[in-house]
Amino acid sequence: MKIRQQAFTDKSIKMLKGALHSHSTRSDGVDPPEHKIKFHYDRGYDFMALSDHSVYNMRSDYCPDIPMTIIPGTEAGADVNVQGYRCYDTLCLGPLDQSTHPYEQDQRLSSPKYFETIKEYQEFLDAFHKNGMITCICHPQRSFTPPRFLDEIKGHFAMEIYNSGSDIEHDFDVDAVYWDELLDKGVRLYGIAADDDHGDYYSCYGWVMVKAENNVSSILAALNNGEFYSSCGPEIYDFYVEDNKVVIDCSPVDTIYLHCAKHPNDRVFKPGGTVTHGEFRIDDSFPYVRLSIVDKDGKKAWTNPIFFDK
Repeated sequence: MKIRQQAFTDKSIKMLKGALHSHSTRSDGVDPPEHKIKFHYDRGYDFMALSDHSVYNMRSDYCPDIPMTIIPGTEAGADVNVQGYRCYDTLCLGPLDQSTHPYEQDQRLSSPKYFETIKEYQEFLDAFHKNGMITCICHPQRSFTPPRFLDEIKGHFAMEIYNSGSDIEHDFDVDAVYWDELLDKGVRLYGIAADDDHGDYYSCYGWVMVKAENNVSSILAALNNGEFYSSCGPEIYDFYVEDNKVVIDCSPVDTIYLHCAKHPNDRVFKPGGTVTHGEFRIDDSFPYVRLSIVDKDGKKAWTNPIFFDK
């Protein structure tokens, strides 16, 4: 039986390039929304979220002459007291149902900031989910919030596996170091690459490629369903498992890595950036499998997992 990761099940739908974590002068960014939108559009982006801190955006008319799809959302800040206060910043996108909006434009969605328990934070998070939002864990490495403090949280669709702000400032959040631990615990999370850019110097280093029609509802649904992959440059064309064989087709790279927390990583490696196909054997003990690729310049891309339900 062939199991194809859901981003690659319909090749007739064009992949859209998107930025999900971006800040403007509406919060602590250095550039106004108009600049952010044009900057990304000029670099081939189809959609983006102006996820300014604690202030909701649903406006899509900042640049009426630029056909950029704007995903509604915000970044909600929170610190939770788990062995000392730890950062639980959360990317909130949506709602999934675009026929109604639970929040007003520029509505402040700030949290109490400090939560004394995980339960209090979960209740805060659940309010977003109840209003139809999808949520994502932001920069877990830079937040010093390891998997043992994240596996109890319910309802996230994804976590950031690459964050260019963290990468440029701290060399953190560059290669999904926490993702496999959570996946191995049975926490189903997709992985997104994002910029968290507060200025052009952080922009357009990491993005998602989404199998969707170019409108808000389709993009949000595809994100929530894992119909995307993440990249800092390389392209992924196919990813599937058939008869215990994992297969990927991609743009030319140096290395293809197999990832699963229950098995040592395997790889296909050929220096010079000429590898475009990879195959790996797995057995029935694998709860999931995912792949990452690295090109000759060190730029990476990541599939979302294929899960094997026992």
